[in-house]
Amino acid sequence: MQGAVSNQPLPPASANTDLNARYVSLVCAAAALGGLLFGYDWVVIGGAKLFYEAYFRLTNSSEVGWANSCALLGCLLGSILSGSVSDRFGRKKLLVGSAVLFAVSSILTGLAHSFSEFVCWRIGGGIAIGVASNVSPTYIAEVSPAVWRGRLVALNQMTIVIGILLAQIVNWLIADRVPAGAASHEIIRSTWNGQWGWRWMFIVVAIPSLLFFLSALLVPESPPWLLLRHRKNQAQTIFERIGGSEYASSAIAFFAAAEEDRVERAGASHARSRRTFRRALIIGVTLAVLQQWSGINVLFNYAQEIYERAGYGANDVLFNIVITGAINLIFTLVALGTVDRLGRRPLMLFGCASITAAHLMIGTAYRAGATGLPILLLTLLTIGCYAMSLAPVTWVIISEIFPADLRSKGVATSVCALWIASFLLTFTFPILQDKLGASGVFLLYAFVCAAGFVFVYLAVPETKNKTLEQIEKELNAYASSRPVGLRFRRRSGPTSIRSETES
Repeated sequence: MQGAVSNQPLPPASANTDLNARYVSLVCAAAALGGLLFGYDWVVIGGAKLFYEAYFRLTNSSEVGWANSCALLGCLLGSILSGSVSDRFGRKKLLVGSAVLFAVSSILTGLAHSFSEFVCWRIGGGIAIGVASNVSPTYIAEVSPAVWRGRLVALNQMTIVIGILLAQIVNWLIADRVPAGAASHEIIRSTWNGQWGWRWMFIVVAIPSLLFFLSALLVPESPPWLLLRHRKNQAQTIFERIGGSEYASSAIAFFAAAEEDRVERAGASHARSRRTFRRALIIGVTLAVLQQWSGINVLFNYAQEIYERAGYGANDVLFNIVITGAINLIFTLVALGTVDRLGRRPLMLFGCASITAAHLMIGTAYRAGATGLPILLLTLLTIGCYAMSLAPVTWVIISEIFPADLRSKGVATSVCALWIASFLLTFTFPILQDKLGASGVFLLYAFVCAAGFVFVYLAVPETKNKTLEQIEKELNAYASSRPVGLRFRRRSGPTSIRSETES
């Protein structure tokens, strides 16, 4: 049967033999610097928030929400553009371009003297985030051997977390201590923080941007992209550096077989191909939305309000934000060590269940009037559960499930959905908090996570230790034997996609 997938051992292209771990790690680490800048630029606003709000005299919830969420429109635009542009010009050029945009936008955000300028350049920084969030994990997935792909794509999430923690530490170090009892915007505006400190919090982003720019210039182009452009010799050279001549021959053969299968599907059953892509797209988009509507990002972007509501002063808020970043990093390291061993699906199920429970406890604590340490500990618990599950594994799955010829478009669409969901989450939090109170908001997020658990249980397959070509063939084989519904048949052990030979 054409395109059949058997239960044979993984091909030589996924074996550990002769893989150049040092080269692969350096290349993926360079690409993952896009994630570091993503995390830094995304969270730097949380520490600067108190001071730029005073500088620009932002008072109502709509202005506060717009200042926090405007960059997400840029993220959306960047992710939309990056799919078609990276298909045309390659992954490497997009990595270089995003580094330049990170540097320029961060400097000009810090130099803004009007709220409209501030918003304009925050949107520019958002475009850089949108490009990096699409291209970095896609590039890493395409250059990584199958047995390492989970942890290497999760490396991108780890650099995002390092960027988050770095921004939180730099914000804390830059800020002078706020005078005790300084609640008035006018008092805060007159301090060094209110005039200049918040500006340096943004400008400092230019330093890691330069490192990312230099690193992106040195990485090779993605071999699968080169093969799609019929540049076989260049792709073979890169594959040989990754794993030697045998690995290169095997990887190119697998790519050619998958390409032949795509051509046959296009000629014999275009509807089946559309159904395969649609199934992958539903999974990718839903997981992207779930990652955001789980509510975790409000713990980063609105940490000031959350901890102030819990009774902490301005100086303690900045220190607590650093603690959240440290917990985020520690548990991301846990995910890095388990995603290829335990698999994608168990971690996602654990994340949905644990975050649901944590949000229920936070909502109950707020309703009971709890303040101080209990709220801090519950938020740290929530962040820890998120950091080892939904945060990294969503990016891993999104980078894996799309066919090579549609991978950029599939990832771009999923990332667009992520940024739309993130914008809605960030913009609506102050409004929802006014309407529902802190307790009601976190109970709402708990409901979303519970619904996410059901979706993951019914629809998300296990993809660990499979080459990208295997995943593509198995998704297509499954689509050819099942109706459009989402449920994947479970076998003993972790859920996997049924192969055509099992039909």
